[in-house]
Amino acid sequence: MSSFQDSVAAWTVDCFGEEIAQSTDERNHRFLEEALELVQACGATKEECHALVDYVFSRETGELEQEIGGVMVCLASLAAVHKVSMEACADTELLRIDNEETKAKIRQKHALKPNFGGIAAAARWFKEPLRTLKGDVIFASVKIPG
Repeated sequence: MSSFQDSVAAWTVDCFGEEIAQSTDERNHRFLEEALELVQACGATKEECHALVDYVFSRETGELEQEIGGVMVCLASLAAVHKVSMEACADTELLRIDNEETKAKIRQKHALKPNFGGIAAAARWFKEPLRTLKGDVIFASVKIPG
């Protein structure tokens, strides 16, 4: 029997193909997106998140293995304080997404996500200002010279 990590790796290749599945930039962005959605669901504010981004990037870069371990410990602690099983949530989510209909929806949603390879790449995605549900502009298209 394979580990959860192996199962997810195989699912990612099956859903997106080898290139996207193996892209470190893509995995970084999707992890950050999910982490932000999690803390938003737990009540964190945009301002808190921005402050934490500034704090983290003001420090030296950590070591990959230690940081992955730290993420797992903090996720377990977060799940515990909210009285949910991270293992059960993970298994439930993999079962939910591991079918062709859901994979097709995920692929379609993925195709609409911006490629944050710099301001020029982001500007290509947003022809109109991107707004929050309250109407606040969070990204406006810019004209790139040249």
